[in-house]
Amino acid sequence: MLIVMNQDATSQQIDAVTAAVAALGLRAEPIPGSSRTAIGVLGNQGYVDDATIRNLPGVRETLHVSKPYKLVSRDFHPASTQVRVGPVIIGDGQPPVMMAGPCSIESEAQMLASARIVRDAGATILRGGAFKPRTGPHSFQGLGVEGLKLLRQAGDAVGLPVVTEVMRIGQLEDVCRYADLLQIGARNMQNFDLLKEVGRLRVPVLLKRGMSATIEEFLAAAEYIVAEGNDQLILCERGIRTFETATRNTLDLSVVPLVRQLSHLPIIVDPSHATGRRPLVPVMAQAALVCGAHGLMVEVHHDPAHALCDGAQSLDGPQFARLMGQLAQLTAFLRDQRAAETGAAC
Repeated sequence: MLIVMNQDATSQQIDAVTAAVAALGLRAEPIPGSSRTAIGVLGNQGYVDDATIRNLPGVRETLHVSKPYKLVSRDFHPASTQVRVGPVIIGDGQPPVMMAGPCSIESEAQMLASARIVRDAGATILRGGAFKPRTGPHSFQGLGVEGLKLLRQAGDAVGLPVVTEVMRIGQLEDVCRYADLLQIGARNMQNFDLLKEVGRLRVPVLLKRGMSATIEEFLAAAEYIVAEGNDQLILCERGIRTFETATRNTLDLSVVPLVRQLSHLPIIVDPSHATGRRPLVPVMAQAALVCGAHGLMVEVHHDPAHALCDGAQSLDGPQFARLMGQLAQLTAFLRDQRAAETGAAC
């Protein structure tokens, strides 16, 4: 439930409503706004009888919210959230962020070469996988903690913050020691114990959409993290599983504008895992920005033909530099279009 207070509601009236919610055995979450204060009611398992609340002084109306996600919803949090990763800010009003690097960390030389490629082309966050959840147990599983050290070393060498995946709670201490942004991969989107644990940390998190997850399930997974107190959360669309086999997954770009309507959290797109095909990555990356994505995650390898993981979808140095040039032109065009639309509206 959402309680909307009058614009001139006093702090005493807000406190009285909060106390009334607590008397029902529920938790009140005040949501200050520019023109009014709303109070979110959390902890209910079903319908809340608002008879004792809606007639309290200062209450304008009560709204029953049936969504399984509340804290990530714009109903409870109208203002857009920005997420800071080192010096990089992701969200509304910021230039699109580019997270780029190899799928897996293979060696010191490979990681450093790839890091220089993405830095020189203009990427702002370095990615690399130390723990790799592969479909089969005989595939390369990553270098583990040694990989984390190589990722941190490469990030420091080129001056970029780093993002890597954490697969289970037992890895959190090591990953937090070396990474600036924690990634929860598609296979762990509904690993609820892990979601709760990263929610208790004050470290920014990137949550990827599960391979067969609906948008409601995606946002409900995000709710697990935010409900524990961590709103520094970025959502990532990386393709979903459908009947189509021509691409690795089916990239659902409609999720970008829809999530921007439903949630205050920033959302980025991973066209590499979505398509699995190198020639499709640049065009889908551009399409994602047109749809309103706050950024991209792209796989880049200095030698894709010899990559130990996902070489077929990785860009090499010249290809990535070309893409970054295309994205710079597109971003400038979109910025001018928005400015023109804003001017016309005024």
